[in-house]
Amino acid sequence: MKIRLALLLTVIFSVAAIAPSFGAGERFALVIGNAKYPDAEAPLKEPINDARDVAEELKRDGFAVDIGENLTGDGMRRAFDRLYGKVKPGSVALIFFSGFGIQANRQSYMIPVDAQIWTEADVRRDGFSLENVLGEINSRGAGVKIALVDASRRNPFERRFRSFSAGLAPVIAPNGTLVMYSAALSSVISDNGSDHSLFVKELLKEIRTPDLMAEETLNRTRVGVTRASRQEQVPWISSSLAEDFSFIPGGAGSRPSSPPPPPVGTAPTPPPVATAPAPPPVPAQPSATPSPGSQVAIPAPAPPPAPPSPPAPPPKAEAPIPPPAPPTKPGENNQAIAALADDPTIKSLNDKLRENPDDGPALYRRGQVYASKGFYELAIKDFNNSLRLNPKDVEAYNNRCWARTVIGDLQAALKDCNEALRLRPNFVDALDSRGLVNLKSGQTKNAIADFDAALKINPRLTSSLYGRGVAKKRNGSVAEGDLDINNAKAMDPNITKEFADYGVQ
Repeated sequence: MKIRLALLLTVIFSVAAIAPSFGAGERFALVIGNAKYPDAEAPLKEPINDARDVAEELKRDGFAVDIGENLTGDGMRRAFDRLYGKVKPGSVALIFFSGFGIQANRQSYMIPVDAQIWTEADVRRDGFSLENVLGEINSRGAGVKIALVDASRRNPFERRFRSFSAGLAPVIAPNGTLVMYSAALSSVISDNGSDHSLFVKELLKEIRTPDLMAEETLNRTRVGVTRASRQEQVPWISSSLAEDFSFIPGGAGSRPSSPPPPPVGTAPTPPPVATAPAPPPVPAQPSATPSPGSQVAIPAPAPPPAPPSPPAPPPKAEAPIPPPAPPTKPGENNQAIAALADDPTIKSLNDKLRENPDDGPALYRRGQVYASKGFYELAIKDFNNSLRLNPKDVEAYNNRCWARTVIGDLQAALKDCNEALRLRPNFVDALDSRGLVNLKSGQTKNAIADFDAALKINPRLTSSLYGRGVAKKRNGSVAEGDLDINNAKAMDPNITKEFADYGVQ
């Protein structure tokens, strides 16, 4: 039914400290900080400051740095192309990304600020695969490739098509690659409320230690983050480096004596404290998901999962976030519809549909946006037209089922869910939707059966867990129902309000 997640992007870096070809002129870095996502409730506080600090440090370490802030899809594409054009055989290439990231098809995607994501397919269309970026850099001959990704945040996109935060996926990267995520695989963290992330703070502390090998630098970073967060945040590392590489090779004197001036508006990085002892590294452990070839993952033991705390109650997977209460004053609905026309996403979709009224994907997506803002009748009309163009669109049947359920058209909703399940048996979203239909219709045994089937496919589907709890209580199994409800509320504190918005108390 829903999810959010947080995004952490990549840093790709390639250098061998002892090889002359990895000199200062052959170190290239792309640093991206994305903070202003229109779909988020507020801009992220950390990415811009972190990106500027990382860029300044890398410049001091001899990297030619390209920094981008709040990049759109086109902006990120141009930035990656510039990096690809600079990479030479034997050079070092590093990418740092801070923002929102999403896992899809077992790959991690960095998300630009203008991404329009309503389904998992949209992630692959609008996001940038870390694996693809590393592969392209490798194809240009980079000897050392380093990716530093701080994107394991709960984000405003995933709750539209998942019911749990998925975090980032393990990377299948070419030899000579060092990858670090700010959090463990498939886990998400919340921003700490400050202007800088704990991950970048610890990373910069260790990078400033002279003559420390890169793997050791990241290992110490992982130890520092883990200790400072009291095991709540444990970064993930994967390495297949075949060369010795150090951010500051040959002792403190090897750092350029006259670093380039910092970017406008950026505070200079304080000088390194050479006498400060670094924490001892945690012994490397084999990855639970090893990459092929010589790549070895070095994760720390995963910390106990913290209960998710999504800020807004979304509806079904693929369906958007439930709206506020409907307007009650005369004429208010017309005013709201007029205001809706100024929504930038609606404007863009309206333009597409003016050019081609039979643009099925645009109709489907506009229906999702309408539903997310509480205009269910408008949403249903768009889903009707989408299904007219493609009568086998399973997602449209499921979304129309959900919208009809919310407004109380239960008989038509049941037909939609049944058709979705006929076209795609065991479609978890449709099972979850049909469970809600049966719950609102008073068919508690059928609702329990649907929610049971959905939970067998996805045990962390909070909407099915909560719905099953309500159905069990109505069916007389009060203790079992309370257990389901309490477990669902532990995973999603907003689930009770969400079901109240559906008309289920």
